Amino acid sequence: MSATPISGTKHAFQAEVAQLLHLVTHSLYSNKEIFLRELISNASDACDKLRFEALADASLYGDQPELRVRIAFDKAAKTLTVTDTGIGMSAEEAVSHLGTIAKSGTREFMSRLSGDQKQDAQLIGQFGVGFYSGFIVADEITVESRRAGLPASGGVRWVSTGAGEFEVETITREERGTSVTLHLRDDALEFADGWRIKELINKYSDHIALPIQMEGETWEEGKEEGQPGQMVKTGEWETVNQATALWTRPKKDITDEQYTQFYEQTAHDWQPPLAWTHNRVEGSTEYTQLLYVPSHAPMDLWDREKKAGIKLYVKRVFIMDEAEQLLPRYLRFVKGVVDSADLPLNVSRELLQESRDVRAIREGNTRRVLALLEELAKAPAADTPAPAADNAEVTDVQDKKEAADKYATFWREFGAVLKEGLGEDTANRERIAKLLRYASTTTDTASVTLADYKARMKEGQKAIYYITADTLAAARNSPQIEVFRKKGIEVLLMSDRVDEWSLSFLREFEGTPLQSVAKGAVDLGELQDEGEKQAAEQAAEAVKPLVEKLKEALKDSVEDVRVTTRLVDSPACLVVKDAGMSLQFERLMRQAGQAVPATKPVLEINPEHALVKKLEGNPHFDDLAHILFDQALLAEGGLPADPAAYVRRVNALLI
Repeated sequence: MSATPISGTKHAFQAEVAQLLHLVTHSLYSNKEIFLRELISNASDACDKLRFEALADASLYGDQPELRVRIAFDKAAKTLTVTDTGIGMSAEEAVSHLGTIAKSGTREFMSRLSGDQKQDAQLIGQFGVGFYSGFIVADEITVESRRAGLPASGGVRWVSTGAGEFEVETITREERGTSVTLHLRDDALEFADGWRIKELINKYSDHIALPIQMEGETWEEGKEEGQPGQMVKTGEWETVNQATALWTRPKKDITDEQYTQFYEQTAHDWQPPLAWTHNRVEGSTEYTQLLYVPSHAPMDLWDREKKAGIKLYVKRVFIMDEAEQLLPRYLRFVKGVVDSADLPLNVSRELLQESRDVRAIREGNTRRVLALLEELAKAPAADTPAPAADNAEVTDVQDKKEAADKYATFWREFGAVLKEGLGEDTANRERIAKLLRYASTTTDTASVTLADYKARMKEGQKAIYYITADTLAAARNSPQIEVFRKKGIEVLLMSDRVDEWSLSFLREFEGTPLQSVAKGAVDLGELQDEGEKQAAEQAAEAVKPLVEKLKEALKDSVEDVRVTTRLVDSPACLVVKDAGMSLQFERLMRQAGQAVPATKPVLEINPEHALVKKLEGNPHFDDLAHILFDQALLAEGGLPADPAAYVRRVNALLI
């Protein structure tokens, strides 16, 4: 390689990069070996990008048709170099890509650093900043590159010690692609050893579908008696990985460890996946799928601007990352690859939206992921059988306890996302409903299925009761469930923001309606005896004048006031009509900037409560009425429209 410097300029790192480099160079030493995995992954991605761009312009290959990664080391010089023949970088791209972290989640990444070296090292790969992991073992990094399509004089050299700035100069570089040279620290010279490097390649990068080559070595005896022997390089390059895409190999030839390593490499995740499914689908549409369920949620899971999807290959040619058309949005946490035998190599994101083959792949992927979750949850599959050609068994589920533990982890991390499927996926709504888990008045953990609830329903109970609130504690202590608790009727407790929206699409489960306890008048039907019903009617009749007076005092705040049997210990609560939007959901919509029609709740009162009895004939009736309403609003999770007025009224009565 000829490299003649032409000019040089210095640049300061972006503030977040400078912070990251300080962390890397001063703290992250517990997982030194991660750097090689990241650099090889970057090199492989660069080759994939060239292959894709060359579909439209074959001249980008120039006189270098081979795509490969080479790793060279020199123990005497204390260097390790990773070279690829991929897309390369121009000078402008080197400044942009290596001096800036172009990720919206970078600041959040920095805020999540815990000081735990192992955990913080894992975060590096998750946030796509793996190049900087080279500074874990190097006190200086030199990058030389030339973008495909540029002349030899369009090369660039980037150099930095990771101390706050980097230097860039244009060079003459005959070869297309990129070379990353690490100037190793004295405590990292193990990475200038051929056996150690091969070990790491076999551990992390054996699946890379490109040849990873190292210069061959042989043992040379000492030339004179008493002199030690040494390893010397043969001058020939040898491929040290299998260089075949893992998903193309038969499942019986792939170990669990290899599946896990492939996931960690492609997902940039140091934590192993919960489960995976690997299938070759044949029929009208032919494709291979290798799909993973991660063990933890990424920090940008709720970022609407973030594209989410799986890698798409066509006949083993990389086409795009994050092909969101291959899975529905509510399964955006799934990682993996799909390799199609039918799609054209020049397929675009726009064409993916219109393709019949893509719809078939999307449906097949959805079935597979739901089947995998059903296996973990031990939930029965839907009655509709999968096509015979699409029936490979789900793997990585060892026993019931392991599956239960894994599903509990999945639900904790991704349950709120899966709930979106109730509204987004009509065809699979029943399957998704069986996967739902909730806390309830009988358990603190989100472990109750709708089937569990239904099996425990009391004789004469006609509905599955639930309540939504901002927090689990607010739901558990809501006045609206007091009579249910008194009678031992289980109520599902829901505190995810998506709950009320998602349940608007699930009106019943296996023939039993779902009923919010915060909507409509409480009617326990056969669960209330005749004596209770008569007592309630008599109480309502006795306080009719009081109810009318409350309606007048609170006419600007409530739609109606009525007596209820749902309250036991509380004086009042707020509910909405059967078809109305709950107060909690109304607040969420407003916080999201959505226009919400103004509605008034219904105030329900407990005629047996001392505070309600004190209202009759009280000279401070109006103040007490508004306090009663505001307290009901607070108990429901809202805030008084005029907090200062509420405080004044309470203070006046206390005095």
